[in-house]
Amino acid sequence: MTQPIWTPSSVRREGSNLWTFADQMGVSLANGSYQDLHRWSVENQFTFWRSVWEFASGIGDLGEISHIGEDGPETRFFPDAKFNLAENYLRRTGDEVAIAYRGENVVERSLTFDELRISVARVQQALQSEGVQQGDRIATLLPNGPEAVVFFLAAASLGAIYSSTSPDFGSAGVLDRFGQIEPKILVATDSYSYAGVRHDVTAKVAQIADQLSSLKRVVMVTYDDQPLKAEFPLSIGLDDWLANTEPREPEFIRLSFDQPIYVLYSSGTTGKPKCIVHKAGGVLLKHWSEHLLHCDLKSGDRLMYFTTTGWMMWNWLVGGLASGVSLILYDGSPFHPQPSRLFDLADELQPRLFGVSAKFIEAAMKEGLRPRDTHDLSSIDTITSTGSPLAPEGFDWVYDAVKPDVHLASFSGGTDICGCFVIGDPTSPVFQGEIQAPALGLDVAVFDDLGSRLSAGAQGELVCCNSFPSMPLEFWDDPDGAKYHDAYFGRFDGVWHHGDFAEWTSQGGMIISGRSDATLNPGGIRIGTAEIYRQVDAIDEVLESIVVGQQWQSDTRVVLFVRLRDGLVLDNDLTQKIRNQVREGASPRHVPAVVAQVPSIPRTRSGKLVELAVRDAIHGKTIKNVEAIDDPQALEYFRDHPKLADS
Repeated sequence: MTQPIWTPSSVRREGSNLWTFADQMGVSLANGSYQDLHRWSVENQFTFWRSVWEFASGIGDLGEISHIGEDGPETRFFPDAKFNLAENYLRRTGDEVAIAYRGENVVERSLTFDELRISVARVQQALQSEGVQQGDRIATLLPNGPEAVVFFLAAASLGAIYSSTSPDFGSAGVLDRFGQIEPKILVATDSYSYAGVRHDVTAKVAQIADQLSSLKRVVMVTYDDQPLKAEFPLSIGLDDWLANTEPREPEFIRLSFDQPIYVLYSSGTTGKPKCIVHKAGGVLLKHWSEHLLHCDLKSGDRLMYFTTTGWMMWNWLVGGLASGVSLILYDGSPFHPQPSRLFDLADELQPRLFGVSAKFIEAAMKEGLRPRDTHDLSSIDTITSTGSPLAPEGFDWVYDAVKPDVHLASFSGGTDICGCFVIGDPTSPVFQGEIQAPALGLDVAVFDDLGSRLSAGAQGELVCCNSFPSMPLEFWDDPDGAKYHDAYFGRFDGVWHHGDFAEWTSQGGMIISGRSDATLNPGGIRIGTAEIYRQVDAIDEVLESIVVGQQWQSDTRVVLFVRLRDGLVLDNDLTQKIRNQVREGASPRHVPAVVAQVPSIPRTRSGKLVELAVRDAIHGKTIKNVEAIDDPQALEYFRDHPKLADS
C-alpha cells in the first residue's frame, strides 16, 4: 500500500476550518472522511454554497432563491443577491499591516487595513470624477504592488469591471487584450525591475494609449522614488490625479451576484486571447471555499503567493482579503538578488501560506537550495504549488529540503474558473505526486472518449459534471454564447471539459499528466507529457525541457528539446542517459525518438510550457499570438532544427 509522505496531526485536523465546517453541516470527519464531505457538497451543492457564505459571514444578502435553471451551464446562482465584492474584501479595519510589498530589493512599502480602505476611497472618488460608472472598464499595467489592489477594489466598489496585465507584456500583447474590452481608464507604471534591471515602459504605455480610442484618462504610477518622465495626451501622475480627493471611508454599491467583476485572458498561444468575464459572486464564494476550507486560512494570517498581475493567481491572492488575511506581495525575479529571495521574505514577513509555481520548485531544486538548513520558516503551515503538475520529486524536495511538517497542497484549475478543480485537503494525508482531492461543491470526474466515468488508475479527460458559481459569466463579444459553449461544453453535452489528461488514484487523489490537447499519440498510444518531464527533471545536466509530437512518416514521434546547464553540449552519452532514464522511469513507449538541445525554452508569462506553440513551430506553422510568450524569439530555435530532419 502506498504510504503518505505527510499526515496532519489530530490537533491540526480538528482545529481546521474544514473540520468545523463539516461538523456544522452534519458531516463528522471524526467518523468519516473528506470524501463524505465532498459527496455531501455535490449532492447538496446549492446548500453548500449558501453555507460557505454563512461560514464566511458574508456582507450583503444572498436572497431566498439559491438558483434558477436546471443543473448545467445555464444555471444562475442566487438571482436575488445584493452585495458588493469590495465591501467584503475591505471588511477588516485597524492598524495591522494589510499589504506588505517588496519590489525586488528596490521598493519596500506597506499599507495597514485602515490605510487600504482610505486609499480605495480616494481612488473611488477620482474614478467618479472621471465619470466611471457600473460596467465601465478599468485596465491596469502594473507590478504586483499595492496600487493594483487599490484600483481593483475601487473599481469593484462602483461596479466597474477590472482587468490587468503585467508591465513586461509587449504593446501588441496588451492591445490584444485591452483592445477588445475598450477601457475608459488605463493605469500604468512608468517602469519595473526584473533581475536587478530597471525597465522603462513609458514609451510603450504612450503607444498603447494612442491606440486605445476608448480611453478618457491614463494614470501614471511611479515604480520607485525616481519617477520617469511620462507626458503624453490624457496622462496624469497618480498624486496629481488624487489631489482633490478626501481621506474618508469608501462607499459601496450593492449589485447582483452575476455582476461582472473582472476580465481574465486565455494564454492566447494559438490565437488572440479569449476575454473571460468573471462574476463577483462566483469568485467570492469560490475563493472563500478555497482559502478558508481547503487552505485553512484564518483572519490574522498572512498569505504569500509568488505571482504577477497577469496571472489568475493574482486575483486568487487578492481574494484572501475577504478572509481577513494580510497579503505579502512580491514583484520581480524570485531569484534576485540571490536564489533564496522568496525564502528570505518568508522569514522576514512570516506568511502562514507560502505559494509558488511548480516551475519555481523545479528551479529551486536545480539550484540546489535547502532552505531547511538556512532559514527558520516556522510561520509556514502550508505550501501550495500550481501552474503545472508538480512532479513527485518536487514533493520529495519540499519535505526534505524545505520543511518536513508542512501541508504541501498541489492545485490544478485555471483562469477559466479563477480557482481549482482539484486541490488540497488539510485534514488528510499527502501522497507523493498526487493532488489530494476534488474541490468541494464540484462534481469532478475523469471521462473516457465516450463520456463515461473512469475509475482509479485509468487516464482520461478531466471534467466537471455539475454547475458551480465561478463558471465564467461569458466571453467578451460573444453575444450568442457560441464561443463559450464550444470552449467548455462542446466535447461532452452539459459537462465542463477542461482539457487536462488525468487519472484518479487509489487514495482518492488525482494525477494530471498535462494538457490533453498536447497529449502525445505515437503509434496511437496516448502519453501525457508530464510523465516524460518527471524523468527528464531527474537528470542534473538538464535545466528544463519541452516535449512535443512531430508528424513523421504517417505517425507521430516524440521529440524532446532540452536546455542544459551552461557549458554543456548534448552528446551521444548524455542523449543515451536521457533515453535510459525515460525508459526505466516511465516505459519504452515514452522514450523520445529525437532529443535536441536548444538555448532557451519558451513559456507563457505565467510560467506554463507552450507545447502547442513549439509543435506549430516545428511544423512550420505561424504562431498566431507570440505576445503571450515570455521569450517569443526562442521559438526560432525550434524551426528547422537540424535534429528534426533525422530519420
